[in-house]
Amino acid sequence: MQVILLERVENLGGLGDEVSVKNGFARNFLLPKGKALIANNQNRARFEAEREALEKRNAEARDAATSTGSSLDGQTFVLIRQSGATGQLYGSVSARDIVEAAGNAGHSVKREQVRLNAPIKTLGLHEVGIRLHAEVRVDITINVARSEDEAERQAAGENIIETMQAEQQAAADEQASEMAEAAAELDTAAEGDE
Repeated sequence: MQVILLERVENLGGLGDEVSVKNGFARNFLLPKGKALIANNQNRARFEAEREALEKRNAEARDAATSTGSSLDGQTFVLIRQSGATGQLYGSVSARDIVEAAGNAGHSVKREQVRLNAPIKTLGLHEVGIRLHAEVRVDITINVARSEDEAERQAAGENIIETMQAEQQAAADEQASEMAEAAAELDTAAEGDE
């Protein structure tokens, strides 16, 4: 289906472009959201008559997104989650969690603006893109940790997962050496009884 775009659509085109899209995409997304018109002579004439107003509206929306983005860009949000010994989360961090964290910090972000290909399932620092407008994208950092203390250590550059594994290995080594000493003492005591 041929449509005329009324605003810039990511990976499709800019304002005024006439593009060919699948019927379902046009009927279910572009047309109901007011992002496009069906390309026919009547709608082409309507678009040309409204072009200046559409461009002005798009510029205002872009400016508003830019001002919002300047305060949001580079922000770090801490999310406290439970995890296993290897750093795998019990559950995951989704776009909804990111929107909630941004909202708690006073930023207005919608779930569909969060560019998260897959839910976050491990501890650590994760870069997430936020598309505030078709032409405005900012990046934020999500710091997923088990406690505020771990979050601060991660922010300082420490790899919590490696630290946990090193601590576990040290505890296992200590336990093994204690068991070896205890076994040696038993052997010595058994030899002394003979």
